[in-house]
Amino acid sequence: MSPKKQTREPVDGVLLLDKPKGLSSNDAVVRARRLLNARKAGHGGTLDPLATGLLPLLFGEATKFAHDSLDADKTYLAELALGVSTDTGDAEGQVLARREVDCDEAQFRAATRAFVGEIDQVPPMHSALKREGRPLYEYARAGVTLERAPRRVAIHAIETLAFAGSRATIRVRCSKGTYIRTLAADIGERLGCGAHLAGLRRERVGTLSVADAITLEALEALEPAVRRARLAPADALLSDLPRVDLDAPSETRFLHGQKLRAPAAAGTDGRVRVYGAGRLLGVAALRDGALVPQRLVATGDSATKHIEPEEHHEPRHP
Repeated sequence: MSPKKQTREPVDGVLLLDKPKGLSSNDAVVRARRLLNARKAGHGGTLDPLATGLLPLLFGEATKFAHDSLDADKTYLAELALGVSTDTGDAEGQVLARREVDCDEAQFRAATRAFVGEIDQVPPMHSALKREGRPLYEYARAGVTLERAPRRVAIHAIETLAFAGSRATIRVRCSKGTYIRTLAADIGERLGCGAHLAGLRRERVGTLSVADAITLEALEALEPAVRRARLAPADALLSDLPRVDLDAPSETRFLHGQKLRAPAAAGTDGRVRVYGAGRLLGVAALRDGALVPQRLVATGDSATKHIEPEEHHEPRHP
C-alpha cells in the first residue's frame, strides 16, 4: 500500500524568511510550505538565487495582498566588483570585459549620486520579464538578445558603506522594479571601468525588516506549533495604508462586496485597510467619501467575495 498523503491545512499569515544564497524564491516557498503544512502559499517579491535576505512568504489569506509587498520600496545591501563587466550583470555571468579601475572613493561616491532620483533603466536580458509568454532569460540562454524599452524607477538613496580599490559596498533604497544588477553595471560604466554585482542582500521590503526574519534551518528546528507562531498577521503587509474601522452593519455590507459610505474619520482618498471588531476585513479604495471593496479576507462566519485588483503587476527580479 502506498503511504497516505498528508492533508494540507489552512494556514494564514506572513513569514519573514531570511533566504540563503543558492536557493530560488519558489524553492523557498515549497520548503516553508512543507514545514508549515500549509494549503496555499506564495511570496511577496522574487529574490534571485544569488541574493540573500528578506523574502516575505505569504500563506492563505495573506496571498491576497501579495501586490502590496511587490509594490513596496525595497532596501538592498550590494557589493560591487569594479573593473569587470559580465553578460548577466552579476557574478554568475560570463566576463565581457576587464578594465583598469582608476577612481578613488570620492569619485565613486560622486558616480553613485548621479543615479539618485527617478532614472530610466533598461531591464537585463537575464530577467523574468516576459516577451511573447517567455521570460527574457530563456532568450538570453539561447543566445538571443531582444530590444528592451527603458523603464522609469526611483532610487531614493545610495549610501557608500565601504570602498577598497576594486570593491565597494553600497546600501540602496529604491522603488519596485529596480534592477540592482543594472544599477551596478551602470555605475561601473559611469566610472569608465565597468562593474558587476558581486553580492546582494535584501534588508527591507516596505516596513518589513530582515532583522525580524528566520532562516529555513531555524524554522525546521522548531516544533510545528511554534513554527506557526512565527507567522505575522496578513495586515503586516498593509501597515503603510491608513486604517478605517467599521461598525457591525457596515462590516456586513463590506464583506458582501458592497460600496458604502465611509466613516467621517476615514481621511483622504486612496487605498485603505478596513477593520471590523478589531479584525482585518480587507482593502478598499476610498473615493469621495465612499468605500469601494477591492480585496476581502475570508472569515469563519461569513462567506466573502473575492474582488480582483484593478491592475496586475508582474513580479520582477532585483
